[in-house]
Amino acid sequence: MVKSIGWHGHIQRNSMSKYQSTKLFDGFSCCFRQWKAETTHCRFLHGYGVSFQVTFEGDLDHRNWVWDFGGMKRAKTQIDGKSPKAWMDHMFDHTMIIAEDDPWLDAFKQMDESGVAQVRVIPATGAEKFAEYIYSKLNEFVKTETKDRVRVTKVKFMEHGKNAAYYSE
Repeated sequence: MVKSIGWHGHIQRNSMSKYQSTKLFDGFSCCFRQWKAETTHCRFLHGYGVSFQVTFEGDLDHRNWVWDFGGMKRAKTQIDGKSPKAWMDHMFDHTMIIAEDDPWLDAFKQMDESGVAQVRVIPATGAEKFAEYIYSKLNEFVKTETKDRVRVTKVKFMEHGKNAAYYSE
């Protein structure tokens, strides 16, 4: 938002202005089930090639960037004790994601313990809940990494090219 044009044609920005940028994270394959969807086929384990797009908002840094797109690899801040890229791979790359209240959770954990599946347990499953989960993890990471200069404003989670869910605050 332009506040005014100053002397010599310089644009003066309103101090409340924010810039946005987005980054797409893709190439993940995982399966999950929505056990509460009792009358649909979504109650069964099913998998997708998933991706998520993250929207960053904040002030520009000394390079005129909102977010350093390669910053996930160079970050000092960790997510659950892992680099951001390692965390994403750990959670979504060839994994089985199970809701913490799934009545078959113990059976899925046994599959993990026996080496049959890489089981990840999160509060809830489904595209909408994955978008919220990723948002909460990445927003905390980004705010810490940038000393509150940048925040995540939205996460779009895509099961494939036709289905997507968004989470924002």
